[in-house]
Amino acid sequence: MKLRYSSTSPYVRKVTASTIELELTDYVERVATNPWSPDTDLINENPLGKVPALLTDDGTVLFDSCVICEYLDSLSDRAALFPPVGEARWRALRLQALADGVMDAAVLRVLESRRPQSLRSPDWVSRQRQIVQRALDAMEKEVDTWRDTLDIGHLTAACALGYLDLRYGDEPWRPDRPLLSAWFEAVSLRPSLRDTVPRAS
Repeated sequence: MKLRYSSTSPYVRKVTASTIELELTDYVERVATNPWSPDTDLINENPLGKVPALLTDDGTVLFDSCVICEYLDSLSDRAALFPPVGEARWRALRLQALADGVMDAAVLRVLESRRPQSLRSPDWVSRQRQIVQRALDAMEKEVDTWRDTLDIGHLTAACALGYLDLRYGDEPWRPDRPLLSAWFEAVSLRPSLRDTVPRAS
């Protein structure tokens, strides 16, 4: 399999961390890709022009981190990141959606900051910041129920928090969320997260 990736994408980190958790790293070839380059051939595989994109062994191209992670989970003999049925599955998918929303809002702010100053919208930036704050407050309220488990929701939450540290280190999220902060510190020791910390570019 081939994974099209960029080094700072939180969605790519989510997929890469999943491959480590599922012990599939040896089966995935990583192909560095700049989706913003006018010369990129990424659109030949993913018409959305986004990373991550996974080319499977049968030639199918999967895109969107949620789809890729569930596909990888289906290949592994390890304990599932995606609970198969019941309440545990819906909890995992709900948390994944919440954390993906944090990443979406944070990435939108990064993209807005790259527009010409005259075209930037302070109201839009404020809206995205508020989305992140509300989502983190929701995580703080429920983090005690996460205990020592790790599913796709927890993994996505960790990647989202790591992305906030990468892009918005001057907007600390930890002081008002001690429980979430303690959880993040502990879960970040896992090899899947320790070895995938992004570097600013």
